[in-house]
Amino acid sequence: MTRMSRARVARRIAAGAAYGGGGIGLAGAAAVGLLLAEVQLARRRVGIGTPDRVPNARGLYGGTLPTAGEAPLRLMMLGDSTAAGQGVHRAGQTPGALLASGLAAVAEQPVELDSVAQPGACSDDLDRQVALVLSGSGRVPDICVIMVGANDVTHRMPATRSVRHLSGAVRRLRTAGAEVVVGTCPDLGTIERVRQPLRWVARRTSRQLAAAQTIGVVEQGGRTVSLGDLLGPEFAKNPRELFGPDNYHPSAEGYSTAAMAVLPSVCAALGLWPAEEEHPDALRRKGFLPVARAAAEAASEAGTEVAAAMPTGPRGPWALLKRRRRRRVTEAEPTSPSGV
Repeated sequence: MTRMSRARVARRIAAGAAYGGGGIGLAGAAAVGLLLAEVQLARRRVGIGTPDRVPNARGLYGGTLPTAGEAPLRLMMLGDSTAAGQGVHRAGQTPGALLASGLAAVAEQPVELDSVAQPGACSDDLDRQVALVLSGSGRVPDICVIMVGANDVTHRMPATRSVRHLSGAVRRLRTAGAEVVVGTCPDLGTIERVRQPLRWVARRTSRQLAAAQTIGVVEQGGRTVSLGDLLGPEFAKNPRELFGPDNYHPSAEGYSTAAMAVLPSVCAALGLWPAEEEHPDALRRKGFLPVARAAAEAASEAGTEVAAAMPTGPRGPWALLKRRRRRRVTEAEPTSPSGV
């Protein structure tokens, strides 16, 4: 599928999500019969060897940094097993811990990490997760990071429904005053134990959903980072290093790779990234595009950020496409555990 056709499909899905449509599925009806045997085989092959317990990474990071009387920044993780950090054994290896420690270093300010992410969650669980975030006694998080979409593909949730739930979650969090960064659906076609033709369908539908997610998120005032190709060429070249023991969830190195891509956008959303990187740079292929085209471009390249730009134009809403420099993040444990 070309990027232009992916942009058209993504726009159609996003429009269906906005206006209540639900007929566009992630896998066409004609392919269902062909895929059933492969789906069952893939389910038996992946998911073996994953630690049952997701490490608890909640707590205060950068607690030794001076505060000048200011409250720590609050970072909240929402989404599925990728957001929770399933597949690793230590709290400091989870994406939440990596992002919290990286954010604390950039902001030179302590960061309080919390999470409502749920392994196995689809996008429709975001309604519950956002309710938990906003019903808490503490202040609204400064920044929320959502990673979701893989289970929507494997459970064949209609894309319009998936995007509708994600867009609604972003809208509620933004209305409450939180900044939102979404890591879009990863490329499930890179999983070694998924055979053809399911692998081809998984790749196509993963990118299709990622592009539609981007449109929905940007239109609600959030920004997205493409994780599709992060779990693509790099994972394909080094599957033993970047995938965990179940050959499905990322390893510690895999989560670090994803966190490196998301951290600059988290910092930029909070106004902590260098101002010169917030403007288009033709040499690094950054610029203003119609949001659907920007979404399609981002779905095809790792670590690409899409954020709202001009409110509208002759071809609809516009967005700024950025290919940021990644910042390395290292494993770190909280200086103060949750509840302390």
